[in-house]
Amino acid sequence: MDIRFEDAEVRFAGRTVLLPVRLDLTERRIGIIGLNGSGKTTFARLINGLVRPSKGRILVDGLDVTAEPDAVRRQVGYIFQNPQNQIILPIVRDDIALGLKNSRLPKGEIEFRVQAMLERLSIGELGGRRAHELSGGELQLAALAAILVTEPRLLILDEPTNQLDLRNRNRVLQTITSLPQQLIVITHDLGLLDGFDRVLLFDQGRLVGDGVPADVIAQYEALAA
Repeated sequence: MDIRFEDAEVRFAGRTVLLPVRLDLTERRIGIIGLNGSGKTTFARLINGLVRPSKGRILVDGLDVTAEPDAVRRQVGYIFQNPQNQIILPIVRDDIALGLKNSRLPKGEIEFRVQAMLERLSIGELGGRRAHELSGGELQLAALAAILVTEPRLLILDEPTNQLDLRNRNRVLQTITSLPQQLIVITHDLGLLDGFDRVLLFDQGRLVGDGVPADVIAQYEALAA
């Protein structure tokens, strides 16, 4: 997908949170890094309309995110930093099915797709469990299943390995790596960016780095020193 920022700026309560950004994103794997409060999450949320620009515009495959948010969200899935915030129904299987309810698919087809997604992510044992019983890694995978079942073309993940132990971090990383979708990943876990095509670095609301992972990570480490 082609994501185009045309001088997009964000202001909240008179304060500039994100200075104007102009760029095109077409790469398959894109990382976003920066210190806390740098503007990276605001930038990512502009892509599917969770945040609207105060000035400028964002186009996703030619669709204006502000003018056509529903059409954009059918193409762009977003996983929040705390996946528990987006799991609505208590039973995992029901929550995954929720995204298909408005598709008017027959009940049997919905059940088939949910089961297929559970098996695809190797989390079939989670289908009948309650969300509040899941570990952090299991929650991430359940939230990922609920988004993937709607077949988005682009997936945005906000800190997907945050506060996970090594086993669950590796399990989530393996799942993410295998996804065919275009990915945009916000992360402090710099090892997650190995093999990515492009990395963006934000600092104090400004895009200050844009390039291959090694170069931009080195810039970030110098900035954070």
